[in-house]
Amino acid sequence: MSSDHAATEPGAQTREVRLLEGPNLYFPRPAVKVTLALPGWLAAPVADVRALTAAAGLRRGQPGAPGSEQRQRVLVRVVERAARAVAVEAGTRRLGVRTRAAAETDVVICAFVWRHRGRAEALGAAIGDVMAEVHAGRSWAEAVSAHAQVVASAPKGEGPRILTPQVPVVSVTGTNGKTTTTRLLAHIAMTAGFRTGWSSTDGVLVQGEVVETGDYSGPAGARAVLEAPGVEIGILETARGGMLLRGMGVTHNDVSVVTNVSADHLGLQGIDTVDQLAEVKAIITRVTKPTGWVVLNGEDPRVWAMRGAARGRPWVFAADPNAPAVRDALGAGGRATTILDDHLTVLTSDGLPDRLLKVVDLPMALSGLSHHNLLNALAGASAALGLGLARDSVVEGLRTFLPDDVLNPGRMNTYSVPVEGGSATVIVDLAHNEAGLEALLDVCRGLVAPWGRVHLALGTGGDRTDDILETLGEMAGLRADHVVAAHKEHYLRGRSMEDLEAHLRIGLARAGVADVSSYPTELSGLQALVEAADDGDVVAVMCHAERAAIAAWLGERGAVSDDPDAVRRKVVRARGEHEAEDEIAALWELEDDAARIEAARVLHDAHPGDARIAFEHAGALDAAGDEAAAVPLYEESLASGLREPLLYRAQVQLASSLRVLGRHHEAAAVIEDVASRHPESLGVAAFRALVQHDAGHATQALRDLLATVVATSTDGDVERYRRALTAYTADLGR
Repeated sequence: MSSDHAATEPGAQTREVRLLEGPNLYFPRPAVKVTLALPGWLAAPVADVRALTAAAGLRRGQPGAPGSEQRQRVLVRVVERAARAVAVEAGTRRLGVRTRAAAETDVVICAFVWRHRGRAEALGAAIGDVMAEVHAGRSWAEAVSAHAQVVASAPKGEGPRILTPQVPVVSVTGTNGKTTTTRLLAHIAMTAGFRTGWSSTDGVLVQGEVVETGDYSGPAGARAVLEAPGVEIGILETARGGMLLRGMGVTHNDVSVVTNVSADHLGLQGIDTVDQLAEVKAIITRVTKPTGWVVLNGEDPRVWAMRGAARGRPWVFAADPNAPAVRDALGAGGRATTILDDHLTVLTSDGLPDRLLKVVDLPMALSGLSHHNLLNALAGASAALGLGLARDSVVEGLRTFLPDDVLNPGRMNTYSVPVEGGSATVIVDLAHNEAGLEALLDVCRGLVAPWGRVHLALGTGGDRTDDILETLGEMAGLRADHVVAAHKEHYLRGRSMEDLEAHLRIGLARAGVADVSSYPTELSGLQALVEAADDGDVVAVMCHAERAAIAAWLGERGAVSDDPDAVRRKVVRARGEHEAEDEIAALWELEDDAARIEAARVLHDAHPGDARIAFEHAGALDAAGDEAAAVPLYEESLASGLREPLLYRAQVQLASSLRVLGRHHEAAAVIEDVASRHPESLGVAAFRALVQHDAGHATQALRDLLATVVATSTDGDVERYRRALTAYTADLGR
């Protein structure tokens, strides 16, 4: 609540009196936050400030020069004395008070615990009034006494509207990953057979059914979940905004989870640095039951540091089992969830590992490609076990939580979309800051075919700083092959599209991207990129506002949501491998030609239409001297879209087989095509010469082969006589 109490002379002004109804940045219980501007006192003569500190009972105090940060620190102490003095004289025996300096030098924050709304608001207003009246010439004692009477006579009013949970509760916060972790936990709890409610930025849901839509990551969401009929477990996504503006919605939790802390929404509500943001995120850890668990990211130093003030027992999660935080947690009698021998594993101080499941069996980690979702899985598993859910249910929940638009909409949802010449991958993700974009681009690079390109629809909210916008542009320009700006009209938050895009372009220019196309919506940007995509490409869209419209358009376009097997195939392909790489290797280890041909045939039958397998089958026949049977399989592999580096090898081997069969003109057409693309290859030149010779063009064969040798060889004698050899080669046949 804002106050209109302000002195005539601006020695002090009360900017805001805000009631926080739950655990908050200042106290683990309801508190009042008073924001005071003290321009008159900041500029006051040193003597006046000395008199003020003496009147307030501060024995020691260096007033500092007018306008200095030292002056602000002195005023912080004076404001605390004013709050306590008024409260005591108004009849309050004990009052918890905390004060701090704000980013503006003339602003001080004062917070105190409250029980009755009316008295709390009156005391909040009185602090600024006392500071203003003393600056105007009234004595400290008179000002305190007068306003203490106002506070004492104020109606008590109602108490805080905060819930004391009657069922187990998990609170989840962090810069990235909190919604995914919340959904995963809810899925595991339902898998365990409990009626589960959860709140997030997407709304309030009970058993997967939407109860309320909108952003419910604050106290209203907590209340809606815990007051829903029959809910047995509550999972509460807890965002910074709600904690700063109203406090947490519950008195305590059984398990708290902090996924990470990185620069996001800085410069809002008095939070200007990442360290201050970490302090806000830590609120949920300070109200965890002593018998509960505080689940913390051991890869994030700011998060792991939260264990010092937490009430619950430490449970760390980190992908590296040798991370110092893992040792710290186990040494303190806590637990750790990590990746050990490619298994998601729980460690305890007894040294016995509990391997829950293989990473490759974890769909949300995209075959291990998505590191941040791997961490979210570690966090979710830790919280579920800390809540006391059955181990088997936790494993089954992890195994069945798919990264699709049903269980985890808007978070790394991948699709296969028909495009000319084959299929492209589309990724829809809520990436909105540096960490989110880095994770998205990691996945893009892990899914794009070796010959493919990454296309990105770049955009974010207008409440990011200029520096963050420019950094996003630079990241996109460095790691994506094709970038467009895709705007979000409803997330401009005070900026214009032109201003936001200008900063993205500055960052892109740093990465050497001179210009990008611009689209007014996420959907139109995605549509343009899909039209430009080829087989094997990846198209990613940073999606905030149009998830439903994008999902509908993808469906109309014939897109199919990727299941874990499809993702795995793409990951393997991106590595330049084949899903049957082990079987192919085993094929060529066979010594017997007949056995190798039979194994190749079986593999070919199991992978119909697969260009790579058709090529290997052809090669097995070719190596055994059956060129007639090999030729149609080489042609099949080429027609099926075989890619480099196997493409030119298949063409060379096809040309060689055609030559052996006496089909010289066909062989010449194939080898000429290869030679035009690989003029530097001596091997290609040698096969070309053989084909030309057998076709009756011996001199041409010698001339072309010598030309390639002279142009590419690093032999000392060739280099010494290169000019003469070049001339003699040109004269051949004249």
